[in-house]
Amino acid sequence: VRMYCCGVTVYDYCHLGHARSYIAWDTVRRYLKWKGFEVRYVQNFTDIDDKILNRAKQEGSTMEAVSERYTEAYFEDMKRLNILEADAYPRATKTIQGITCLICDLQERGFAYAANGDVFYAVRQLSDYGKLSGRKLDDLQAGASGRVDADDPEARKKRDPFDFALWKSAKPGEPAWDSPWGKGRPGWHIECSAMVREELGESIDIHVGGSDLIFPHHENEIAQSEAVTGKKLASYWMHNGMVNVGGEKMSKSLGNFTTIRDLLDKKGVDPMVLRLFVLRANYRKPIDFTEESIQAAENGWQTLKEGLLFGHHFGSKLS
Repeated sequence: VRMYCCGVTVYDYCHLGHARSYIAWDTVRRYLKWKGFEVRYVQNFTDIDDKILNRAKQEGSTMEAVSERYTEAYFEDMKRLNILEADAYPRATKTIQGITCLICDLQERGFAYAANGDVFYAVRQLSDYGKLSGRKLDDLQAGASGRVDADDPEARKKRDPFDFALWKSAKPGEPAWDSPWGKGRPGWHIECSAMVREELGESIDIHVGGSDLIFPHHENEIAQSEAVTGKKLASYWMHNGMVNVGGEKMSKSLGNFTTIRDLLDKKGVDPMVLRLFVLRANYRKPIDFTEESIQAAENGWQTLKEGLLFGHHFGSKLS
């Protein structure tokens, strides 16, 4: 089973939403292995992004230093949650050649066009764009009227407002790589298409990620990959639901944002209780993180643990 997971953008510590996502996919992977399948599980790191660059500017640091620090923190957090390591962790910055090759392929097939150092995907060239999310361009256009900013320099380069960037020309003081279109860096969506292709091939079995990635990220991944290969990118798409805190969406602006390490260290939640809390709900549904729900998971874990210990003790006595 070839399985790809959209991983973290490494600019901050992992939060409860990440815990939910990676516990869910860890469970799917373990189940498949338990059923006798061989599983190749690949999870990427986005290590070039505006958020990382902004964090580096704030700290007077570099993109590499910030992404390295939070990549290490990611591994520490996942180990504590008993999440198996992936078979490969490709990084966007190490896949530049694969990314530029894929963009060249798209350009040759008439799905991409260059404009003053940027390269865009021509969305209207793909007849079934929107098939994953069920969104139609005409509906989107009706909803977007007046929202396209004519002052945005990127928007002015596009032939169509829905076209998205595959390659962005270099900005002063930002990391950049050589390409056929001049120095620049990749757009976010193309990175995953290139990493899937490089690590798992043209068509995979299961593609997973958060439900917030369905549109536009996964929609654009499909558009990029399938326009080049002519094959289905993934046989199955799985998207986990979001985490609410006390009935409200978890967000930094609301101040109800909880990192995994704060939860385990400051609040003293057992990692296995967190796993059970996540797995008590259907993976697609939103879950509400409250004191009561964590207490219920705590009680459930104690009962399970007692049963496991009793079974182990009883079994050893019998033998």
